[in-house]
Amino acid sequence: MERQAVLRAREAFLSGRTRTLEFRLQQLQALLTMITEKEAEISTALKQDMNRSQYDTPLLELISIENEIKLAIEKLAEWAAPRPVEKNLLTISDEVYIQPEPLGVVLIIGAWNYPWALTLLPLVGAIAAGNAAVVKPSELSEYSSLLLRALLPRYLDKDLYPVVTGGASETQELLRQRFDHVFYTGSSSVGRLVMEAAARHLTPVTLELGGKSPCYIDRNCNIRTACRRITWGKFVNCGQTCIAPDYILCEPSVQGQVVDRIRRTLLEFYGADPKCSPDYGRIINQRHFSRILSLMEGYTPVVGGQSDASQCYIAPTVLKDVPPHSRLMQEEIFGPLLPIVTVSDMDDAIRFINEREKPLALYIFCSDKKAVRRMMEETTSGGVTVNDVMMHYTLSSLPFGGVGHSGIGRYHGRHSFDQLSHQRACLVRTLGMESVNLARYPPQDRRRARRARMALRSPLIDTSKRTLVWAVVATVIGLGLLITLVVILLIAAGLNCTCWYWRGFYN
Repeated sequence: MERQAVLRAREAFLSGRTRTLEFRLQQLQALLTMITEKEAEISTALKQDMNRSQYDTPLLELISIENEIKLAIEKLAEWAAPRPVEKNLLTISDEVYIQPEPLGVVLIIGAWNYPWALTLLPLVGAIAAGNAAVVKPSELSEYSSLLLRALLPRYLDKDLYPVVTGGASETQELLRQRFDHVFYTGSSSVGRLVMEAAARHLTPVTLELGGKSPCYIDRNCNIRTACRRITWGKFVNCGQTCIAPDYILCEPSVQGQVVDRIRRTLLEFYGADPKCSPDYGRIINQRHFSRILSLMEGYTPVVGGQSDASQCYIAPTVLKDVPPHSRLMQEEIFGPLLPIVTVSDMDDAIRFINEREKPLALYIFCSDKKAVRRMMEETTSGGVTVNDVMMHYTLSSLPFGGVGHSGIGRYHGRHSFDQLSHQRACLVRTLGMESVNLARYPPQDRRRARRARMALRSPLIDTSKRTLVWAVVATVIGLGLLITLVVILLIAAGLNCTCWYWRGFYN
């Protein structure tokens, strides 16, 4: 089944129908229609998968998909157009440009924590770039996976964009096939396996992974506001967010205040018993429930800590004075546990961050712009947000992705289009003006070699329309000034000669 889906997708791609912008726009519009028409069914599926609130579904997933599709529809002609580049003297009269073109058949392996956004956002980029795409949703979000399999063929070309469901064996079978790009969202451990499988076919990959995203709180910032924003980002979707703040770094003098503010904010958000709150979710399955509970072993929570295996429920939990080398600080938590690690100052926080793998996101809460700039310059992360959490993800203008251990490649908006396109280098010449090329041909001599070196070493010339217009204007003005100067000099010379003549005449 998996192999047949890939073969059908490749055959459909080779038919050439994805090449036209009209077809891509039609498919994008159909995907947008699916999201708007089936919002209620999607919300129900997410409620069944992880007790997601019906109000959170649009905010956390569907609006971002809609915005991405609308942007792609609006900008597709611009993104797909040839991109002129600078020339040198040897190519000044030629057409030189970059032409984005489809890669071919893309494999998209989605994630279970945001099963619609993290599956369909890459699909938007694949469609816009003119690719076929085999979609493999996560089997852990079972209801969403089955609904996606039922809906997508009703709205999109079923040969170009097949949905393959199933577990690890189906994913492994897909990875044995040859693709032109693999786009995977998930854990670093599985990301390594995906990259290894893709390497057998020399297939490029985009790996959207995760890691432990640090959150530094400066002692002089507005701690009340900082904790409010951190609490939202950490515990939304029950902590199952790849860019959620994984842990807090702060000085010992403010740790108690941070704990108190988070406790008060949790009471405001979810009430005295978050288990009864319609806005608080559940862990995806029993395996992850047990894994998260095991991370708490040996600690006494200062906030939360309650759990119920029958509902896969773990309360929002805060742990303080967590040792830097504990297991809790070695693994990505991906759940509603928030450890606090104390550091002596910002220098110590920077050292702590740099001693670990590069995170997917870095959060800095600080009112001193100079200190913020320093922390940004002396650390590295996939993305960074100052005085808030996760909001950089909401901007399609910003590339989203990791660095090093937290991922390879980036997407969102035009970045998705470029990531899933081949940037083809194009040089179109004529067979005329052959005398210009003589310097590069044998037999060589000193004069020819000198001319060739001069031409090749010449600075690149921007021949875009606006630059060309200004160059012409500048040339005309320059010539005009030069002619005027020559005329003035000639007149002055003429007057001078006349004066000498009449002086000689009278003498």
